[in-house]
Amino acid sequence: MGNPLFKKKPMDWLLNEAKATGVHTLKRTLGPVSLTALGVGAIIGAGIFVLSGLGAHYAGPGLMLSFVISGLGCAFAGLCYAEFAALIPLAGSAYTYAYAALGELMAWIIGWDLTLEYAMGASTVSSGWSNHFIEFLNIFHVRMPLWLAYDHWTAVHTAENIIAREMAHAADPTLAQGTQEFLTKVGDILSAQSPVLLQRAHDLVNAPRVFGFEIGFNLPAFLIALVITAILVIGISESARFNATIVVVKVAVVLFVILLGMRYIHPGNWGHDWSTFAPMGFGGIGAGAAYIFFAYIGFDAVSTTAQEAKNPQRDLPIGIIASLVVCTILYILVAAVLTGMVPWKEINIEAPLSVAFLDRGLTKASYLITAGALAGLTSVMLVMLLGQTRVLYSMANDGLLPRKFFAAIHPKFRTPYKNTILVGLLAAIVGSLTPIEDIGRMVNIGTLLAFVIVCIAVLVLRKTNPGQARPFRTPWVPVVPILGIIFNGYMMYKLGWINWARLIIWLLIGLVIYFGYSRKHSRVQRNDRSAL
Repeated sequence: MGNPLFKKKPMDWLLNEAKATGVHTLKRTLGPVSLTALGVGAIIGAGIFVLSGLGAHYAGPGLMLSFVISGLGCAFAGLCYAEFAALIPLAGSAYTYAYAALGELMAWIIGWDLTLEYAMGASTVSSGWSNHFIEFLNIFHVRMPLWLAYDHWTAVHTAENIIAREMAHAADPTLAQGTQEFLTKVGDILSAQSPVLLQRAHDLVNAPRVFGFEIGFNLPAFLIALVITAILVIGISESARFNATIVVVKVAVVLFVILLGMRYIHPGNWGHDWSTFAPMGFGGIGAGAAYIFFAYIGFDAVSTTAQEAKNPQRDLPIGIIASLVVCTILYILVAAVLTGMVPWKEINIEAPLSVAFLDRGLTKASYLITAGALAGLTSVMLVMLLGQTRVLYSMANDGLLPRKFFAAIHPKFRTPYKNTILVGLLAAIVGSLTPIEDIGRMVNIGTLLAFVIVCIAVLVLRKTNPGQARPFRTPWVPVVPILGIIFNGYMMYKLGWINWARLIIWLLIGLVIYFGYSRKHSRVQRNDRSAL
């Protein structure tokens, strides 16, 4: 009879659920253009506007190759996602695919893991959005208190940067801001971490204390997450229109960055040989790929909208692959411009592109980039939160989470409004209290695990159910899935043991919930064929 933990959800159940209609189902309004726009909306944003700075500090000018490695890993996984999205057009994405191919326990693990990707991903992006919003306010000379504009750790780091610039100017007033010499001087002051620097930075933050501890609360990150949550509650077609408008704006800004930035490239910044192009070797490029991998999260979120697509079996593969191809090309070009404009050690981590143009005296261009980044990160947040709520909706329909809450559909808006509000609140709280680097790394390892499992699932289902009709077939099986496993597994390895420890702890918490609640209420375990 087999181990019940690995009991699979029958394919006929899945296909019947995919055909379900009525007021208690999600509303089908999305075509191929909307789906591609959702993919581009989720992909372009955090990677270009936020995490490219972090990746450059590992890969150096080799950041271009980091984007190639990440892009290849995503391309292999994307082809596997496309097969499943056409085969099983349900909202659960990788969770649903694992249920069909690998059984319930693996499905639960991947569903729980996707929470790391989507909810924590939205938190990361809300924090990045806040950084650019503060830059935007600065254009109009509006200053927020640092403790109310950032989490505590980021507020202190930002204050140190401000004080270091003041100290550099005081030490040598002849240094022009934005020049290589000035930036090097600032870097030296920060590296020294003198008591004067630290004390002046804490005085600048001027944070209130609770129980003797300084606090910081990223208010803009908190508020934008709540605004996006409200948009998602109102409806999918409204959300898609809002996203499509933003996508046009941010793609235009990205093209502007590439075309204008090309004029300010100094080829010497790319290095003169392998050791200067990749200062930390291929390992640094691999680490850079692992950290900027977050840039590509989004194409998989397209598959979570399967039950809201008009013709999912045709349109989902188009949306997944088209959005991935467009964004990979743009990413490589932006990485080339960024590392060509700024020496890699001096690239800003919080807002790399806008600061790069600002430091070159291109103030108006920096303003436009900041506005584009705000638009871009807004749509990323929308798709991240959308993906999370649809995965929880699918898990609740299978009985693995309380159905009355997580699968409750609003009678007017036809959206899973209760779980949307909960997820939005959690994303708002995490984004307002946690440094962006820590959340981003957790998101990456969770997503990479999802990609590896989807690649494995394609291999398994081709073996166990070869006769099933597949509207889209992953090409060159088993080569493509195996390459997906290798590339994404390598990037998981490069994220380091701390992130592995976080992932394991997160999965252990999930297993406690599974054995405490989900297994007892599972429709598959009870052989409950009631769909929706």
